[in-house]
Amino acid sequence: MSGKKYTISEFLKFEKISGTRCESYDGKFFSLPEESVNHNRIVNCIKNYLKGEILQVQSIAIAENVKLEAERNYFSPDIMLIRELEKTSRIRTVRSPILLGQVRSKYSSNSDRGYKLRQYLQISSLQYYMLVSQFECLVELYTRTEQEGFWTYQSFNKPESVISCDLLNFTLPVSAIYEGIVFLDEEKPEFEI
Repeated sequence: MSGKKYTISEFLKFEKISGTRCESYDGKFFSLPEESVNHNRIVNCIKNYLKGEILQVQSIAIAENVKLEAERNYFSPDIMLIRELEKTSRIRTVRSPILLGQVRSKYSSNSDRGYKLRQYLQISSLQYYMLVSQFECLVELYTRTEQEGFWTYQSFNKPESVISCDLLNFTLPVSAIYEGIVFLDEEKPEFEI
């Protein structure tokens, strides 16, 4: 798109008409690249696992196609976990996620760890931000602490590892995230930050 700034209604209308998944940063919007089979399988694995686990915490999992509204920006996280209270039948945007997950691609890796990370960590309801590689067994987890503005960082690179989300009362085995996934060398980026 050009350098013109667009309203959110123009943005949502463009996305609906074009059929293209987009994000909007400060009134400018950008088309997201098509995702790989591994990307989609990982998103489905996480969503399906959370569906079974979240019944205990009164939350719902959303995968793609619903926007996250954060500080005049509209993002398209791969996974969002929201409290049951925010759920409505007309919901197209979410403002108060408790968990966000991004499956990193060669196109999104820098923004997932840079601009989006900074925006996401300012969301007061957010407890966890999870970055998942589709090229190797690697899950990175940012967890909110009791001290305002401070987050812990953990990485998990073994299938037998278990990610503990104590603030939400559930665990997520790394093996569940990568169930049925085959990593292909030709898909792996030459250099990944």
